[in-house]
Amino acid sequence: MLPQRRHELILRALRAEGPAPVGVLAERLGVSQATMRRDLVQLDREGRLTRVYGGAMAADDVPFAHVAAERAGEKDAVARRAAGLVADGDTVLLDIGTTAHRLARHLRDRALTVITSSLAVYDELKDAEDVQLVLLGGVVRRSYHSMVGFLTEDALRQVHADTVFLGTSGVRGDGHVMDSTVVEVPVKRAMIAAGDRVVLLADAGKFPGTGLARVCGPDALDVVVTTTGADEPTCAALREAGVEVLR
Repeated sequence: MLPQRRHELILRALRAEGPAPVGVLAERLGVSQATMRRDLVQLDREGRLTRVYGGAMAADDVPFAHVAAERAGEKDAVARRAAGLVADGDTVLLDIGTTAHRLARHLRDRALTVITSSLAVYDELKDAEDVQLVLLGGVVRRSYHSMVGFLTEDALRQVHADTVFLGTSGVRGDGHVMDSTVVEVPVKRAMIAAGDRVVLLADAGKFPGTGLARVCGPDALDVVVTTTGADEPTCAALREAGVEVLR
C-alpha cells in the first residue's frame, strides 16, 4: 500500500472512531508498528493529526488545504464529469467539500446561478461575470472555509436549485452517505431538501467509506459521480436503489 493511501486510511479511522493506539492502527492497515509510528510522526508534523501517548487522535479540524491535496487528480476527474450535468441557465447548489470547489472551477465561464455555503467556492467564482453568485449566511468555520449553523439552514429553506452537488466523507457499502463533521450534517440535509436533483461527488477513495454521522440514504440521491476503482458492491447497492452511477 502506498504511504499516501495509508495516511488517508489512518485519518479516516481516527475521524470516524476517535483516538486509537499504534497497535490497533498497525493491525488494521497490515503494517508493522514501526511503520505506523513513522506515519503518525509525519502526519503530526503536517498538522493532520495529534499524537498522544501510545497512539494518535484526529486534529480538531483538518485544514481545507490538506483535504484538497488528497487524491487531487481523482477529485478533478469527478468535477469535470459533474460539470457536464449542468446546463446553461441552471441554478446549482454547491456543498462545502473540496470536490465541489473543483467543480466551481469548471463552471466559471458558464451562465449560471450558484448558491453555496463554501467560502472557497465564493473565492473561486466571485470574479466570474456570467455567474450569479448567492452566498448563504451562517457561522464561519474557518479551517474549512465554510458557513454552518442555524442561519445557514434557515437560508437554505428560502432557496431552490435545479441540482445539488453534495460532498461526503464516505459512502457505506449499503449506499448510505456519511460525514465525519457533525456540524455539517444538518446543512447537507437542508441542501438535499432544496434541490430537484441530488448529485453526490465521491471519488473511488470514498468507497466503501465510514463517517461519524449518516447524512442520507441512497433514496435521497439521483446520481453519484465517482471514478474508476470505486467499490463495485457499493456501486451495485446504489444502482439497486435507483441511483445512476457515473464513472
